[in-house]
Amino acid sequence: MSKIDARLRELGLVLPEPLKLPPGAKLPFPWVHVRGTRVFVSGHGPQEADGSLSQPLGKVGRDVTPEEARDLARKVALAMLGSLERELGDLDRITSWLRVFGMVHSAPDFDRQPEVINGFSELILDVFGPEVGTHARSAVGMAALPFGIPVEIEAELTIAP
Repeated sequence: MSKIDARLRELGLVLPEPLKLPPGAKLPFPWVHVRGTRVFVSGHGPQEADGSLSQPLGKVGRDVTPEEARDLARKVALAMLGSLERELGDLDRITSWLRVFGMVHSAPDFDRQPEVINGFSELILDVFGPEVGTHARSAVGMAALPFGIPVEIEAELTIAP
């Protein structure tokens, strides 16, 4: 068992199945795009273990509480790790999380986006430790996100060849 798989198990975390898209939705791009030792991860939303979109949907600060959104950001991290594992074969290949771009579907007066995206960052740090998991980050508010999801996150990282 790999080091990261063991750490996920130790933390009681389960990576979800691939995303089950809503009917009629098509995504003509890869979830994970590898170029040499650089990895670009497309925006992921929160998923349940079976690959379905997590609930609740809507704007944070109106339909979704900041606490719910923070938990959804943790689920985004798990969804992203699932995509990375399927593409890379082994999460131990990850040598550095470089950058994370967090988007929060925000009510007009909601300004606590960093608190929401902390759910993602903290999970990555818990799983990978500070040596590999530390990353630069943005957390911004958006008027809308695909399918009404409250949180979408993309990332860049490096891997061992």
